[in-house]
Amino acid sequence: MISKAFVSRSDVHPGDRVFSWILHAFAFFVLILLGAIALKLVHLSYPAIQRFGLGFLIGTDWNPVEDIYGAAPVIYGTLVSSFLALFISVPVSIGVALFLNELAHKRVASIVGFLVEMLAAIPSVVYGLWGIFVLAPWLRVDVEPFLGKYLGFIPLFQGAPYGVGMLAAGLILAMMITPTISSICREVFRAIPMSQREAALALGATQWETMQLAVLKSSVSGILGAVILGLGRALGETMAVTMLIGNRAEISASLFAPGQSMASVIANEYAEATGDLHLSALAYIGLALFAVSFVINSAARLLVWRLTRGVKRNG
Repeated sequence: MISKAFVSRSDVHPGDRVFSWILHAFAFFVLILLGAIALKLVHLSYPAIQRFGLGFLIGTDWNPVEDIYGAAPVIYGTLVSSFLALFISVPVSIGVALFLNELAHKRVASIVGFLVEMLAAIPSVVYGLWGIFVLAPWLRVDVEPFLGKYLGFIPLFQGAPYGVGMLAAGLILAMMITPTISSICREVFRAIPMSQREAALALGATQWETMQLAVLKSSVSGILGAVILGLGRALGETMAVTMLIGNRAEISASLFAPGQSMASVIANEYAEATGDLHLSALAYIGLALFAVSFVINSAARLLVWRLTRGVKRNG
């Protein structure tokens, strides 16, 4: 193999050089687009930033009539519904991926895997309609009264059973992100060499111990990457959450209580907002959502990088 050090720039084919320039241009275009979105959001939200400052992010009042705006309730609703969805979806997604990749017959795995991936193609408004007509009544009549009766001493399960609320939003988000997480986990598990499984079995490990040691332990960074993508979708999901979260800007410890997310308040009020400050406040929420998504994804990517580096160093 010829080292790159012995290849002069004159020996590079002009077509390769043009192709390299094109790829660099695409990469810089993504960065420019990201910066342009951030700058536009800052420009639109500047009146609200000038009026409320960082206190907007911790304010609890949202009153368009009096031009008083605080984003804490919608930030709280976004984070609670998203992390509730992850809490429900991650174990299910990993279990589905393990079953399809490690236990199921190939024909069963192909059919069930196709059906799971089809769930990701369903539009969010369809999830929302199903949630309104099926999920919310079931929660209101059966689930929430049961949880309130037996777990009502916990603040999470106190209050009237509305059906729509934070619990419904978390459940519908969990259904929506499960296909994404499980599909990526399946690809991660497939990438693990069969020799690792055979080595564990040869040492006397059971089937579960083999999955635990040879599959799950080697897939931590990949699983975390799948969770990051699922969280990214949950944070920005709009229609299904808007239809099921209840759309009340308040902070409540109960999962039964209605709430509001950053995406849902923008979807509900942007078309009807008439005042400049109201529009600017909604743009400020969009900027906050952009920042929250950027920070969470950056932190998670850093964690994946550190885990991957640790695995390579130990290996």
